[in-house]
Amino acid sequence: MPEKIDYDAKIPNNVNLSEDRRLQRALEGWQPKFMHWWGEMGPTLETQGVYLRTAVSVGREGWAHFDHVNVPDYRWGIFLAERDPDRRIAFGEHKGEEVWQQVPGEYRADLQRLIVIQGDTEPASVEQQKLLGLTAPSLYDLRNLFQVNVEEGRHLWAMVYLLHAYFGREGRDEAEGLLLRNSGSPDAPRILGAFNEETADWLAFYMFTYFTDRDGKYQLGTLKESSFDPLSRTCEFMLKEEAHHMMVGTTGVDRVVTRSAELIREHDTLDIAAHGGIPLDIIQKYINFHYTVSLDLFGSETSTNAANYYTAGLKGRWQEGRRKDDHKLTGDARTLEKPGGDGTWTSEEMQAILLLNLDLRSEYVADCQTGVKRWNKILSDAGIDFTFRLPHPGFNREVGINSGHHVTPDGTIVDEPTWQAGKSKWLPTTEDLTFVRSLMHPVYERGKIASWVAPPRQGINGKPFDYEYVYLT
Repeated sequence: MPEKIDYDAKIPNNVNLSEDRRLQRALEGWQPKFMHWWGEMGPTLETQGVYLRTAVSVGREGWAHFDHVNVPDYRWGIFLAERDPDRRIAFGEHKGEEVWQQVPGEYRADLQRLIVIQGDTEPASVEQQKLLGLTAPSLYDLRNLFQVNVEEGRHLWAMVYLLHAYFGREGRDEAEGLLLRNSGSPDAPRILGAFNEETADWLAFYMFTYFTDRDGKYQLGTLKESSFDPLSRTCEFMLKEEAHHMMVGTTGVDRVVTRSAELIREHDTLDIAAHGGIPLDIIQKYINFHYTVSLDLFGSETSTNAANYYTAGLKGRWQEGRRKDDHKLTGDARTLEKPGGDGTWTSEEMQAILLLNLDLRSEYVADCQTGVKRWNKILSDAGIDFTFRLPHPGFNREVGINSGHHVTPDGTIVDEPTWQAGKSKWLPTTEDLTFVRSLMHPVYERGKIASWVAPPRQGINGKPFDYEYVYLT
Protein backbone atom coordinates (compact mmCIF):
# COMPACT_ATOMS: atom_id res chain seq x y z
CA MET A 1 0.00 0.00 0.00
CA PRO A 2 1.75 3.19 -1.15
CA GLU A 3 1.92 6.11 1.26
CA LYS A 4 1.76 8.66 -1.57
CA ILE A 5 -1.50 9.21 -3.44
CA ASP A 6 -1.69 8.76 -7.21
CA TYR A 7 -3.24 11.94 -8.60
CA ASP A 8 -2.58 10.96 -12.20
CA ALA A 9 -5.42 8.47 -12.00
CA LYS A 10 -8.98 9.45 -12.89
CA ILE A 11 -9.87 8.59 -9.28
CA PRO A 12 -7.01 9.60 -6.97
CA ASN A 13 -6.09 6.67 -4.76
CA ASN A 14 -3.40 4.81 -2.86
CA VAL A 15 -5.00 1.35 -3.25
CA ASN A 16 -3.40 0.48 -6.62
CA LEU A 17 -6.76 0.79 -8.32
CA SER A 18 -5.23 0.45 -11.78
CA GLU A 19 -4.30 -3.16 -10.97
CA ASP A 20 -7.97 -4.16 -10.67
CA ARG A 21 -9.55 -3.11 -13.94
CA ARG A 22 -13.02 -4.43 -13.08
CA LEU A 23 -13.14 -2.46 -9.84
CA GLN A 24 -11.68 0.59 -11.52
CA ARG A 25 -14.36 0.54 -14.22
CA ALA A 26 -17.12 0.11 -11.63
CA LEU A 27 -15.93 3.09 -9.59
CA GLU A 28 -15.40 5.20 -12.70
CA GLY A 29 -19.01 4.38 -13.55
CA TRP A 30 -20.13 5.60 -10.12
CA GLN A 31 -18.07 8.80 -10.35
CA PRO A 32 -20.41 10.77 -12.68
CA LYS A 33 -23.35 9.80 -10.48
CA PHE A 34 -21.51 11.28 -7.53
CA MET A 35 -20.80 14.44 -9.48
CA HIS A 36 -24.47 14.72 -10.44
CA TRP A 37 -25.43 14.34 -6.78
CA TRP A 38 -22.89 17.00 -5.80
CA GLY A 39 -24.28 19.38 -8.41
CA GLU A 40 -27.84 18.82 -7.22
CA MET A 41 -27.37 18.47 -3.45
CA GLY A 42 -23.99 20.07 -2.72
CA PRO A 43 -23.30 23.72 -1.83
CA THR A 44 -25.62 26.21 -3.51
CA LEU A 45 -23.22 29.16 -3.52
CA GLU A 46 -21.04 29.28 -6.63
CA THR A 47 -17.40 30.21 -6.24
CA GLN A 48 -14.33 30.63 -8.43
CA GLY A 49 -11.92 29.05 -5.98
CA VAL A 50 -11.72 28.01 -2.32
CA TYR A 51 -8.55 27.68 -0.25
CA LEU A 52 -8.77 23.97 0.50
CA ARG A 53 -6.50 21.27 1.80
CA THR A 54 -6.14 18.15 -0.30
CA ALA A 55 -4.60 14.93 0.97
CA VAL A 56 -1.35 14.09 -0.84
CA SER A 57 -0.11 11.35 1.46
CA VAL A 58 -1.38 9.16 4.30
CA GLY A 59 1.85 9.43 6.29
CA ARG A 60 2.15 11.12 9.65
CA GLU A 61 3.94 14.20 8.35
CA GLY A 62 3.08 16.59 5.55
CA TRP A 63 -0.05 14.76 4.47
CA ALA A 64 -1.97 17.75 3.06
CA HIS A 65 -1.49 20.44 0.43
CA PHE A 66 -3.32 23.81 0.53
CA ASP A 67 -4.32 25.84 -2.51
CA HIS A 68 -7.29 27.52 -4.14
CA VAL A 69 -9.46 24.94 -5.89
CA ASN A 70 -12.59 25.29 -7.97
CA VAL A 71 -14.86 23.09 -5.84
CA PRO A 72 -16.40 20.99 -8.67
CA ASP A 73 -12.82 20.20 -9.71
CA TYR A 74 -11.83 18.93 -6.27
CA ARG A 75 -10.12 15.55 -6.54
CA TRP A 76 -12.20 13.22 -4.40
CA GLY A 77 -10.38 9.95 -3.93
CA ILE A 78 -9.78 6.72 -2.02
CA PHE A 79 -7.18 6.83 0.73
CA LEU A 80 -6.36 4.15 3.30
CA ALA A 81 -3.84 4.46 6.10
CA GLU A 82 -0.68 2.38 5.80
CA ARG A 83 -1.06 -1.33 6.48
CA ASP A 84 0.55 -2.77 9.61
CA PRO A 85 1.71 -6.28 8.63
CA ASP A 86 1.91 -7.29 12.30
CA ARG A 87 -1.58 -6.16 13.27
CA ARG A 88 -3.67 -8.73 15.13
CA ILE A 89 -7.32 -8.81 16.17
CA ALA A 90 -7.52 -7.01 19.51
CA PHE A 91 -10.87 -8.15 20.94
CA GLY A 92 -13.68 -10.68 20.77
CA GLU A 93 -13.61 -14.39 20.11
CA HIS A 94 -10.94 -14.04 17.40
CA LYS A 95 -8.56 -12.05 19.64
CA GLY A 96 -4.92 -12.70 18.73
CA GLU A 97 -5.61 -13.95 15.20
CA GLU A 98 -4.43 -12.16 12.06
CA VAL A 99 -6.72 -9.38 10.89
CA TRP A 100 -8.85 -10.05 7.81
CA GLN A 101 -7.94 -8.69 4.39
CA GLN A 102 -11.16 -10.12 2.95
CA VAL A 103 -14.67 -10.31 4.37
CA PRO A 104 -15.45 -13.60 6.17
CA GLY A 105 -18.65 -15.02 4.72
CA GLU A 106 -20.36 -15.36 8.10
CA TYR A 107 -19.91 -11.64 8.80
CA ARG A 108 -20.63 -10.30 5.33
CA ALA A 109 -24.13 -8.95 5.98
CA ASP A 110 -23.21 -7.32 9.30
CA LEU A 111 -20.08 -5.63 7.94
CA GLN A 112 -21.95 -4.37 4.92
CA ARG A 113 -24.65 -2.91 7.16
CA LEU A 114 -22.09 -1.10 9.34
CA ILE A 115 -20.42 0.40 6.27
CA VAL A 116 -23.72 1.50 4.73
CA ILE A 117 -24.86 3.23 7.93
CA GLN A 118 -21.55 5.08 8.23
CA GLY A 119 -21.55 5.90 4.53
CA ASP A 120 -25.08 7.30 4.70
CA THR A 121 -24.06 9.98 7.20
CA GLU A 122 -21.39 11.47 4.93
CA PRO A 123 -23.51 12.89 2.07
CA ALA A 124 -26.33 13.66 4.52
CA SER A 125 -24.40 16.44 6.25
CA VAL A 126 -23.52 18.01 2.90
CA GLU A 127 -27.22 18.06 2.02
CA GLN A 128 -28.12 19.58 5.39
CA GLN A 129 -25.62 22.40 4.89
CA LYS A 130 -26.13 23.18 1.20
CA LEU A 131 -27.65 26.65 1.75
CA LEU A 132 -25.29 27.89 4.46
CA GLY A 133 -22.87 29.51 2.04
CA LEU A 134 -25.55 32.06 1.19
CA THR A 135 -25.35 33.48 4.73
CA ALA A 136 -21.67 32.94 5.64
CA PRO A 137 -20.48 35.37 8.35
CA SER A 138 -17.01 35.70 6.78
CA LEU A 139 -14.82 34.32 4.00
CA TYR A 140 -12.93 32.36 6.67
CA ASP A 141 -16.13 30.61 7.75
CA LEU A 142 -17.20 30.07 4.16
CA ARG A 143 -13.90 28.37 3.46
CA ASN A 144 -14.34 26.11 6.48
CA LEU A 145 -17.82 25.13 5.35
CA PHE A 146 -16.50 24.07 1.95
CA GLN A 147 -13.61 22.16 3.55
CA VAL A 148 -16.02 20.20 5.72
CA ASN A 149 -18.29 19.54 2.73
CA VAL A 150 -15.62 18.27 0.34
CA GLU A 151 -14.17 15.99 3.00
CA GLU A 152 -17.57 14.56 3.84
CA GLY A 153 -17.84 13.87 0.12
CA ARG A 154 -14.47 12.12 0.25
CA HIS A 155 -15.61 10.05 3.22
CA LEU A 156 -18.54 8.92 1.09
CA TRP A 157 -16.01 7.78 -1.51
CA ALA A 158 -14.17 5.87 1.20
CA MET A 159 -17.25 3.83 2.09
CA VAL A 160 -18.27 3.35 -1.55
CA TYR A 161 -14.84 1.91 -2.32
CA LEU A 162 -15.27 -0.70 0.41
CA LEU A 163 -18.75 -1.60 -0.84
CA HIS A 164 -17.54 -1.98 -4.43
CA ALA A 165 -14.29 -3.75 -3.61
CA TYR A 166 -15.51 -6.30 -1.06
CA PHE A 167 -19.28 -6.80 -1.30
CA GLY A 168 -20.00 -7.60 -4.94
CA ARG A 169 -23.32 -6.74 -6.55
CA GLU A 170 -25.07 -6.10 -3.24
CA GLY A 171 -22.33 -3.64 -2.33
CA ARG A 172 -22.67 -1.85 -5.66
CA ASP A 173 -26.43 -1.60 -5.17
CA GLU A 174 -25.92 -0.14 -1.69
CA ALA A 175 -23.47 2.41 -3.12
CA GLU A 176 -26.18 3.53 -5.54
CA GLY A 177 -28.60 3.87 -2.62
CA LEU A 178 -26.26 6.25 -0.82
CA LEU A 179 -26.97 8.80 -3.54
CA LEU A 180 -30.71 8.11 -3.73
CA ARG A 181 -31.59 8.89 -0.13
CA ASN A 182 -31.67 12.58 0.82
CA SER A 183 -31.61 14.41 4.13
CA GLY A 184 -35.13 15.28 5.26
CA SER A 185 -36.81 13.58 2.30
CA PRO A 186 -40.32 12.37 3.19
CA ASP A 187 -39.97 9.44 0.79
CA ALA A 188 -36.30 8.43 1.07
CA PRO A 189 -34.76 9.99 4.19
CA ARG A 190 -31.31 9.32 5.55
CA ILE A 191 -31.03 6.32 7.88
CA LEU A 192 -30.27 8.14 11.14
CA GLY A 193 -32.54 10.82 12.58
CA ALA A 194 -29.95 13.52 13.30
CA PHE A 195 -29.07 13.58 9.60
CA ASN A 196 -32.61 14.51 8.63
CA GLU A 197 -32.67 17.61 10.85
CA GLU A 198 -32.41 21.06 9.29
CA THR A 199 -29.14 23.02 9.57
CA ALA A 200 -30.50 26.40 8.62
CA ASP A 201 -28.20 28.83 10.42
CA TRP A 202 -24.54 29.10 11.37
CA LEU A 203 -25.02 28.59 15.10
CA ALA A 204 -26.64 25.27 14.18
CA PHE A 205 -23.67 24.52 11.91
CA TYR A 206 -21.19 25.16 14.70
CA MET A 207 -23.24 22.97 17.04
CA PHE A 208 -23.48 20.25 14.41
CA THR A 209 -19.75 20.19 13.81
CA TYR A 210 -19.12 20.19 17.55
CA PHE A 211 -21.67 17.62 18.71
CA THR A 212 -22.70 15.53 15.69
CA ASP A 213 -19.30 15.36 14.02
CA ARG A 214 -17.93 14.39 17.43
CA ASP A 215 -20.29 11.43 17.42
CA GLY A 216 -18.74 10.61 14.03
CA LYS A 217 -15.32 10.64 15.65
CA TYR A 218 -16.36 8.01 18.17
CA GLN A 219 -18.19 5.84 15.64
CA LEU A 220 -15.14 5.91 13.35
CA GLY A 221 -12.97 5.12 16.36
CA THR A 222 -14.88 1.89 17.00
CA LEU A 223 -14.70 0.90 13.32
CA LYS A 224 -10.97 1.66 13.32
CA GLU A 225 -10.64 -1.26 15.75
CA SER A 226 -12.36 -3.63 13.30
CA SER A 227 -10.78 -6.97 12.45
CA PHE A 228 -11.61 -6.19 8.80
CA ASP A 229 -8.35 -4.39 8.05
CA PRO A 230 -9.43 -2.34 4.98
CA LEU A 231 -12.26 -0.84 7.05
CA SER A 232 -9.89 -0.15 9.93
CA ARG A 233 -7.36 1.63 7.71
CA THR A 234 -10.09 3.59 5.94
CA CYS A 235 -11.43 4.93 9.24
CA GLU A 236 -7.98 5.70 10.56
CA PHE A 237 -7.37 8.20 7.77
CA MET A 238 -10.92 9.58 7.98
CA LEU A 239 -10.29 10.40 11.64
CA LYS A 240 -7.33 12.55 10.63
CA GLU A 241 -9.60 14.64 8.38
CA GLU A 242 -12.48 14.66 10.89
CA ALA A 243 -10.38 16.53 13.48
CA HIS A 244 -10.65 19.75 11.44
CA HIS A 245 -14.44 19.47 11.35
CA MET A 246 -14.62 19.36 15.14
CA MET A 247 -12.21 22.30 15.36
CA VAL A 248 -14.65 24.30 13.24
CA GLY A 249 -17.39 23.51 15.74
CA THR A 250 -15.37 24.07 18.89
CA THR A 251 -13.93 27.41 17.83
CA GLY A 252 -17.17 28.43 16.14
CA VAL A 253 -19.13 28.20 19.38
CA ASP A 254 -16.15 29.84 21.15
CA ARG A 255 -16.50 32.82 18.85
CA VAL A 256 -20.27 33.13 19.27
CA VAL A 257 -19.93 33.04 23.06
CA THR A 258 -17.06 35.53 22.92
CA ARG A 259 -19.07 38.00 20.87
CA SER A 260 -22.14 37.61 23.07
CA ALA A 261 -19.97 38.24 26.13
CA GLU A 262 -18.58 41.40 24.52
CA LEU A 263 -22.07 42.71 23.85
CA ILE A 264 -23.25 41.85 27.38
CA ARG A 265 -20.37 43.84 28.86
CA GLU A 266 -20.79 46.70 26.41
CA HIS A 267 -24.52 47.12 27.08
CA ASP A 268 -24.61 45.82 30.66
CA THR A 269 -27.45 43.40 29.99
CA LEU A 270 -27.96 39.72 29.17
CA ASP A 271 -30.72 40.76 26.75
CA ILE A 272 -28.47 41.42 23.77
CA ALA A 273 -30.92 40.46 21.02
CA ALA A 274 -31.70 44.11 20.36
CA HIS A 275 -27.97 44.74 19.95
CA GLY A 276 -27.48 42.07 17.29
CA GLY A 277 -26.07 39.35 19.53
CA ILE A 278 -27.25 35.84 20.35
CA PRO A 279 -28.45 35.66 23.98
CA LEU A 280 -26.81 33.05 26.18
CA ASP A 281 -30.09 31.31 26.95
CA ILE A 282 -30.64 30.69 23.23
CA ILE A 283 -27.11 29.29 22.92
CA GLN A 284 -27.95 26.94 25.81
CA LYS A 285 -31.10 25.81 24.02
CA TYR A 286 -29.06 25.03 20.90
CA ILE A 287 -26.64 23.02 23.06
CA ASN A 288 -29.57 21.09 24.55
CA PHE A 289 -31.00 20.23 21.15
CA HIS A 290 -27.88 19.32 19.22
CA TYR A 291 -26.33 17.38 22.09
CA THR A 292 -29.38 15.22 22.69
CA VAL A 293 -30.08 14.59 19.01
CA SER A 294 -26.47 13.45 18.73
CA LEU A 295 -26.86 11.16 21.76
CA ASP A 296 -29.57 9.30 19.82
CA LEU A 297 -26.92 8.36 17.24
CA PHE A 298 -25.36 5.98 19.77
CA GLY A 299 -28.47 3.81 19.70
CA SER A 300 -30.15 2.07 22.58
CA GLU A 301 -28.16 1.72 25.79
CA THR A 302 -28.64 -2.06 25.71
CA SER A 303 -27.84 -3.74 22.42
CA THR A 304 -27.39 -7.38 21.49
CA ASN A 305 -26.30 -6.23 18.03
CA ALA A 306 -23.41 -4.23 19.48
CA ALA A 307 -22.51 -7.20 21.69
CA ASN A 308 -22.51 -9.53 18.70
CA TYR A 309 -20.42 -7.11 16.62
CA TYR A 310 -17.89 -6.96 19.45
CA THR A 311 -17.71 -10.72 19.97
CA ALA A 312 -17.28 -11.25 16.23
CA GLY A 313 -14.53 -8.62 16.05
CA LEU A 314 -16.41 -6.30 13.69
CA LYS A 315 -16.61 -3.18 15.87
CA GLY A 316 -14.54 -2.51 18.97
CA ARG A 317 -14.57 0.01 21.77
CA TRP A 318 -13.07 3.50 21.73
CA GLN A 319 -9.29 3.08 22.19
CA GLU A 320 -9.60 -0.66 22.67
CA GLY A 321 -5.86 -1.09 23.10
CA ARG A 322 -5.85 1.08 26.23
CA ARG A 323 -8.54 -0.93 28.03
CA LYS A 324 -7.33 -2.92 31.04
CA ASP A 325 -9.51 -6.02 30.73
CA ASP A 326 -9.60 -9.30 28.80
CA HIS A 327 -11.13 -7.62 25.67
CA LYS A 328 -13.86 -10.27 25.63
CA LEU A 329 -16.11 -8.94 28.41
CA THR A 330 -17.65 -12.33 29.12
CA GLY A 331 -17.70 -11.80 32.89
CA ASP A 332 -17.73 -8.00 33.24
CA ALA A 333 -20.68 -6.02 34.61
CA ARG A 334 -21.83 -2.40 34.46
CA THR A 335 -24.65 -0.39 36.01
CA LEU A 336 -27.45 1.11 33.92
CA GLU A 337 -29.58 3.99 35.24
CA LYS A 338 -33.21 3.56 34.14
CA PRO A 339 -36.25 5.86 34.40
CA GLY A 340 -39.21 4.38 36.23
CA GLY A 341 -42.90 4.83 35.64
CA ASP A 342 -43.24 6.29 39.14
CA GLY A 343 -40.92 9.21 38.30
CA THR A 344 -37.83 7.82 40.00
CA TRP A 345 -34.52 6.49 38.70
CA THR A 346 -33.47 2.91 39.34
CA SER A 347 -30.18 1.09 38.81
CA GLU A 348 -29.71 -2.30 37.21
CA GLU A 349 -26.47 -4.24 36.96
CA MET A 350 -26.04 -5.84 33.54
CA GLN A 351 -23.40 -7.61 31.49
CA ALA A 352 -20.96 -5.00 30.22
CA ILE A 353 -21.02 -6.50 26.74
CA LEU A 354 -24.71 -5.60 26.44
CA LEU A 355 -23.94 -1.97 27.31
CA LEU A 356 -21.31 -1.20 24.69
CA ASN A 357 -23.38 1.63 23.23
CA LEU A 358 -23.52 3.16 26.70
CA ASP A 359 -19.76 2.69 27.06
CA LEU A 360 -19.13 4.60 23.84
CA ARG A 361 -21.67 7.27 24.72
CA SER A 362 -19.96 7.82 28.08
CA GLU A 363 -16.65 8.51 26.32
CA TYR A 364 -18.46 10.98 24.05
CA VAL A 365 -20.19 12.77 26.95
CA ALA A 366 -16.88 13.31 28.73
CA ASP A 367 -15.39 14.73 25.54
CA CYS A 368 -18.36 17.08 25.00
CA GLN A 369 -17.93 18.40 28.51
CA THR A 370 -14.52 19.84 27.57
CA GLY A 371 -16.19 22.24 25.15
CA VAL A 372 -18.69 23.37 27.74
CA LYS A 373 -15.81 24.12 30.11
CA ARG A 374 -14.17 26.23 27.38
CA TRP A 375 -17.32 28.24 26.81
CA ASN A 376 -17.88 28.76 30.53
CA LYS A 377 -14.30 30.00 30.92
CA ILE A 378 -14.96 32.63 28.26
CA LEU A 379 -17.91 33.87 30.31
CA SER A 380 -16.02 33.65 33.60
CA ASP A 381 -13.07 35.61 32.21
CA ALA A 382 -15.53 38.28 31.08
CA GLY A 383 -17.06 38.46 34.56
CA ILE A 384 -20.45 37.15 33.40
CA ASP A 385 -22.52 35.11 35.87
CA PHE A 386 -23.93 32.45 33.55
CA THR A 387 -23.06 28.77 33.23
CA PHE A 388 -23.63 26.50 30.23
CA ARG A 389 -24.47 22.89 31.03
CA LEU A 390 -24.95 19.66 29.17
CA PRO A 391 -28.46 18.41 29.86
CA HIS A 392 -29.13 15.06 31.50
CA PRO A 393 -28.67 12.21 28.96
CA GLY A 394 -32.35 11.31 29.40
CA PHE A 395 -33.50 14.72 28.16
CA ASN A 396 -35.25 15.03 24.77
CA ARG A 397 -34.51 11.48 23.68
CA GLU A 398 -36.10 9.60 20.77
CA VAL A 399 -33.93 6.48 21.05
CA GLY A 400 -33.20 4.17 23.98
CA ILE A 401 -34.60 3.61 27.45
CA ASN A 402 -35.46 7.30 27.94
CA SER A 403 -37.44 7.72 24.74
CA GLY A 404 -40.79 6.99 26.37
CA HIS A 405 -40.24 9.43 29.24
CA HIS A 406 -40.18 13.17 29.76
CA VAL A 407 -36.92 14.13 31.47
CA THR A 408 -35.93 17.71 32.24
CA PRO A 409 -32.37 19.00 31.65
CA ASP A 410 -31.58 18.47 35.34
CA GLY A 411 -32.73 14.84 35.21
CA THR A 412 -36.18 15.13 36.78
CA ILE A 413 -38.80 12.79 35.33
CA VAL A 414 -42.01 14.77 34.75
CA ASP A 415 -45.47 14.26 33.29
CA GLU A 416 -46.69 15.44 29.89
CA PRO A 417 -48.24 18.78 31.06
CA THR A 418 -45.07 19.71 32.95
CA TRP A 419 -42.93 18.83 29.91
CA GLN A 420 -45.06 20.92 27.58
CA ALA A 421 -45.01 23.85 30.01
CA GLY A 422 -41.22 23.81 30.24
CA LYS A 423 -40.28 22.83 26.69
CA SER A 424 -39.95 26.42 25.45
CA LYS A 425 -37.39 27.13 28.20
CA TRP A 426 -35.24 24.15 27.26
CA LEU A 427 -35.34 23.82 23.46
CA PRO A 428 -35.21 26.39 20.64
CA THR A 429 -38.65 27.78 19.89
CA THR A 430 -39.88 28.95 16.51
CA GLU A 431 -39.26 32.50 17.73
CA ASP A 432 -35.69 31.64 18.77
CA LEU A 433 -34.93 30.05 15.40
CA THR A 434 -36.50 32.98 13.53
CA PHE A 435 -34.41 35.44 15.52
CA VAL A 436 -31.12 33.62 14.96
CA ARG A 437 -31.87 33.30 11.26
CA SER A 438 -32.63 37.03 11.10
CA LEU A 439 -28.97 37.63 11.98
CA MET A 440 -27.71 35.48 9.12
CA HIS A 441 -26.59 38.01 6.52
CA PRO A 442 -23.61 37.16 4.33
CA VAL A 443 -20.33 38.98 4.80
CA TYR A 444 -18.08 38.33 1.81
CA GLU A 445 -15.63 41.23 2.19
CA ARG A 446 -12.05 40.32 3.08
CA GLY A 447 -11.25 40.87 6.75
CA LYS A 448 -14.87 41.63 7.69
CA ILE A 449 -17.21 39.55 9.83
CA ALA A 450 -20.84 39.49 10.90
CA SER A 451 -21.69 41.36 14.10
CA TRP A 452 -22.98 38.31 16.03
CA VAL A 453 -19.71 36.34 15.99
CA ALA A 454 -16.11 37.19 16.89
CA PRO A 455 -13.25 36.70 14.41
CA PRO A 456 -10.99 33.67 14.88
CA ARG A 457 -7.75 33.98 16.80
CA GLN A 458 -5.82 32.58 13.83
CA GLY A 459 -6.41 31.77 10.20
CA ILE A 460 -5.94 28.58 8.20
CA ASN A 461 -2.49 27.15 7.45
CA GLY A 462 -0.73 30.23 8.79
CA LYS A 463 -2.78 32.66 6.71
CA PRO A 464 -4.29 35.74 8.39
CA PHE A 465 -8.00 36.18 8.98
CA ASP A 466 -8.18 38.78 6.18
CA TYR A 467 -6.73 36.39 3.60
CA GLU A 468 -8.92 35.90 0.51
CA TYR A 469 -9.95 32.36 1.39
CA VAL A 470 -12.69 32.27 -1.25
CA TYR A 471 -12.86 33.76 -4.73
CA LEU A 472 -16.49 34.59 -5.44
CA THR A 473 -18.13 34.94 -8.83
